[in-house]
Amino acid sequence: MSQGYHPPYSITANILNAVAEISELLGRWSAGHQGALSPQLRRENRIRTIQASLAIEHNSLSLEQVTAILEGKQVLGLPREIQEVRNAFAAYEQLPHWQATNCDHLLAAHERLMLGLIDNAGQWRSGGVGIFREQELVHMAPPAAQIPRLMQDLLGWLAGTDIHPLIASCVFHYEFEFIHPFNDGNGRLGRLWQTLILSQWRAEMAYLPVESIIREQQSEYYRVLGVADRDSDCTVFIEFMLGALVQVLQRGIEAELAAAMSGEMSGEMSREMSRKPAQAIIQALQQTPDLTIPALAAQIGVSSRTIERHLQKLQQQGVLKRVGSTKSGHWQVQIGKPTR
Repeated sequence: MSQGYHPPYSITANILNAVAEISELLGRWSAGHQGALSPQLRRENRIRTIQASLAIEHNSLSLEQVTAILEGKQVLGLPREIQEVRNAFAAYEQLPHWQATNCDHLLAAHERLMLGLIDNAGQWRSGGVGIFREQELVHMAPPAAQIPRLMQDLLGWLAGTDIHPLIASCVFHYEFEFIHPFNDGNGRLGRLWQTLILSQWRAEMAYLPVESIIREQQSEYYRVLGVADRDSDCTVFIEFMLGALVQVLQRGIEAELAAAMSGEMSGEMSREMSRKPAQAIIQALQQTPDLTIPALAAQIGVSSRTIERHLQKLQQQGVLKRVGSTKSGHWQVQIGKPTR
């Protein structure tokens, strides 16, 4: 480790506020499941994590297809994309057995993620690499000869820092992407390793699907990486990632509230609602008009995209009306309107 090595970043008021908010939300989220996530919720969140992280890397498989693959079902898809799903699931399942500061474990994780996808899985790249987006060079990674030293410095800093793990995980994520130590798989491994760092602080963080937020805000994710590169300072990236953690925790809490509400319904009503999403949406919004799309999806048992499609259709039919803004408004059910 280089003497005095320290990644360039600053601690801002936004970062401190986000750390405090995440800690509070994490307490509420954990309390919702009495400190231990159910096996079903762990698996659902793990699948969402894998699908979103691979989608960022242009894997086209849907959440339903990823679920089917992990259930051992036949899926119509590209063999490489199916292999990526299997590899990613195997890698995330290994999280409890790896130490975030161990270089051998990092190399093993890359080998697990990229097995059968590239020839040199688990090995540092041996040549130069540039990152292009839409045929534009956005980042030239350090020379290959520097990678062992740079990764030793970064892992050594992680082992010795006393900064809050929430911040340290974001710093590592950015620095890892900057070094870009492998020919391929750097993005998915950087996100996996941030999850590992967080899970060694709080075990439940292993099942927090922050990748789903990054996927939704992928353009901003790339933009802040570029700003951090330009400024040679990853403060803006730390703020972005902490904001993503805030959002995913808020959604988790909303989903738990929705699940608690749906648990009060009879089994017969639940089955009926799952068969008829439109009617289920109307019933749910009559009871709780300010339910969010993620909360509706969790309560009814369908994807957020399915909820969005039905909401749009119900608005076109005049059955639903949005009152107020997207963030602070609510839904109004127009009684007496037909649904199909």
